[in-house]
Amino acid sequence: MTKEQTPTTPETTGPRPRRLTYAAVLTALEGLGLAVGGLWVLVLGITGDPDDRQQAVTLGVTLVVLALLPLLAARGLFAQRSWSRGPSVITQILALPVAYSLLQADSIAIPAGIAIAVVAITTLVFLVNPATTQALGIRGPGDAQDQK
Repeated sequence: MTKEQTPTTPETTGPRPRRLTYAAVLTALEGLGLAVGGLWVLVLGITGDPDDRQQAVTLGVTLVVLALLPLLAARGLFAQRSWSRGPSVITQILALPVAYSLLQADSIAIPAGIAIAVVAITTLVFLVNPATTQALGIRGPGDAQDQK
């Protein structure tokens, strides 16, 4: 590889804005929540007496694997990598239907739906903030400086 293909300079310059740090923390919390939930379902599926053990184990493994997306995105946000905003935004967009379905339940799931919705919307606001976009080195449409 040549030096043009592997730049040694960091993607951004300057300190990390608080909004970017908050978005990274919230994204990491979502990832941890998915991982803990997946492990809980997996353990109950293996040690408990579920209706369908295979389905419980599959759900647990799926949740643990899905937790990797927000956890990797949070790591990238902390490091101010421009690629990390996309996976974090996708995580928030996927969280909104989950929150909506929990809000439709007549049970203890309603507070969880409220919490998930608040975290997802707050994180989206942090991620689209101009200071966050600038810190990640993302240029907006029409900002065609340095294009060849």
